[in-house]
Formats: sequence, C-alpha cells, structure tokens
Amino acid sequence: MADHQTLTSGASGPLAGLRIVEFAGIGPGPFACMMLADMGAEVVTLDRPGAKKNQKSAAARGRKVVEIDLKSEAAIAQVLDLLEHADALVEGFRPGVMERLGLGPDAVLAKNPRLVYGRMTGWGQDGPLAQAAGHDINYISVTGALAAIGPAERPVPPLNLVGDFGGGALYLVVGVLAALLEAKKSGKGQVVDAAMCDGAASLMSMFYDFAAIGRWTTARESNFLDGGAHFYGVYQCACGNFISIGSIEPQFYQLLRQLAGLSDAVFDAQMEREAWPALRQKLADVFRTRTRAEWCAVMEGTDVCFAPVLTIAEAPEHPHMAARKAFVKRHGTTQPAPAPRFSRTPSAIREPAQADIAGLVREWRSKDASPR
Repeated sequence: MADHQTLTSGASGPLAGLRIVEFAGIGPGPFACMMLADMGAEVVTLDRPGAKKNQKSAAARGRKVVEIDLKSEAAIAQVLDLLEHADALVEGFRPGVMERLGLGPDAVLAKNPRLVYGRMTGWGQDGPLAQAAGHDINYISVTGALAAIGPAERPVPPLNLVGDFGGGALYLVVGVLAALLEAKKSGKGQVVDAAMCDGAASLMSMFYDFAAIGRWTTARESNFLDGGAHFYGVYQCACGNFISIGSIEPQFYQLLRQLAGLSDAVFDAQMEREAWPALRQKLADVFRTRTRAEWCAVMEGTDVCFAPVLTIAEAPEHPHMAARKAFVKRHGTTQPAPAPRFSRTPSAIREPAQADIAGLVREWRSKDASPR
C-alpha cells in the first residue's frame, strides 16, 4: 500500500476549476463532496463556529473549511456573495431549513442564475414523509431493497451503503454534474432533488424487471442473487473464514464443479430452483473440507468467479487491491483511494485547510473578472 503524496499546489482531476459550496452535514453529502474534491473541484465547506470535525477522515478530504454563524444576517450576506461566484451548492438539511436561513433556491438563483443547487435528503423535498426524521435503514425500507436482503428469517441492513451512499451520494454527484453540463449550454442553473429513497428505488431497477417476468420472488434466499442459489453465495471454510462464488454462467459452473470435485449428477440441476436448498447444503459441506487459503490456491484467478471474503483489515493487503493501490495511508490510517480513475487528469487527495470567507469572495470575484 503506497503512502499518499499530498498536492502542494493546484488541483488535479477532471473537475479542476469547478467551485462548490458545501453546507456541512453528515453522511452522503460530505461523501459526495469528497468525491468531487478528489476529482479536482474546489470545495468550500461552511461549518458552524467551533465545530470539532475530524479533518483526518476520508470524508474531509480536499476542503477549504470556513467557520461561519449562519444565524447572522451579515454572514448570510457573505455566503450569498460567495455563491454568486460558485458553480454548485450542496446542502443536506431538512426541507425548508435553507429557505428559513434566506439561502433557499429562489434567493440563491436570483443572485447567481447559473448555479446548480444540490439538495441531499432521505425522503426528498416533498411528499408525506418529507419532514420526518429517518436514516438509511428507513429510506431503503420503502423501496423493496431491505426486504430483499438477508436470510430467509429476516431482512438484514446492508450497512448504510444502499441508501446513504449508493442511492444518496452517488446520485447526488451524478445529478450535480449532469446539471452543470446542462448549465454550460443554457446558462441556467437548477435544483437537484437527490432523495435517498428515490436513488435506492432506482438501484432496484433490475430486480423490479426480474419480478415483472416472474424471475424474482419476495421470499429471501429463494432467488439466484440473494443466496438462494447454490452457485451464487458465501460459504464457510474449515478455518472459519468465508469465500464467495458467483458461478452463474454454464461454463463457469462447470469449472466450479471440476475444481470443487462436484461429480455427483445431482449438480446437473443448476437452474432447478427446487433443488437449490439441497445442493447448497452439499456445496457447504464441500467447502468446509479446506481452509480459505487452500480454496484460494485452487480457485482464485480462475473463471469460477471466486473471491475470499475479506475483512476491513485484510482487504488492503490483498494482492489485487494492493497492486491497484486501491487503498492509501493517510495520517497513519488506511483509506480508500479516489475512484474512478482518469488516464489524463488523475484524481488526487488534498488536505483540508481553514479559509476566510471574505478572502474567498475576493479570490473568486477576481477570477471571474479575469479573461478566461
């Protein structure tokens, strides 16, 4: 794992030159802005005075941090001056909070008509639940996602990856960048309403398609991608660790049978759903005969579609992840490296730094006044 080299001047990445004002929050908003900063955007985070944020965390990468009291009329005027020269805004408050501060879309777009106004919430800007509190587990509950994940007995939360980060942060990034592209053509900004429940529902598109054609049932562990099929799942090894297989295609399944010694004719019934429980138990018995390392020696790198199930501590040391430098050391801790990768304008991690809003306004105003 390579140590990260902090940039000392300038930004690297395809978004270099883009200016984004972030209103400090937690979870998907900061993660989205981390991605934008890693890709070169100049992200200014407005946080409350005395906020004790961990500036060494991955989510804090690449920011210019301004401590400012948004309850002050003078501060609001300064923020509007800064937003006049910004390309995008990102906020994650409950609906109505920004309007009450005097920083709602109408006020901001009147000051800067080309600005893209990114709004990150769980339930969205409208609807019966818009003002209710919630977390990832609640937002994915109403989409069908949570009900589909876990063992037959009960749903299991998939960390907070599906709502906060998959359906939230990533859709916010896509929405903001799409609106910025459109603004370059039209000269007009717009509001991006990124709701985690909307994004998580969108992530379920393939499974709604499967259900429509009768290839998906509502019973967990009865479908070919939810652990029901013996050829797509997680198995425990003799050492107590786990491996994963995804031998869906016939040729991959045949290789699985060959390398695992599954000569019994009962394994011919790959796609017969009623046979899956018994075949899953037989395959579980086979995988328990060797350690994870022994199975890796037999199957890893083959077309079985195989991988060891690694912990957070183990993943950075895996040969493939290490070769791709998928993790970096920063301030003595391990963090995921920026993703995705760009061939000509590579992303990079920059350290956060304190900034002064008056100085930023002068700097951005001066840049806008200079010929481009």
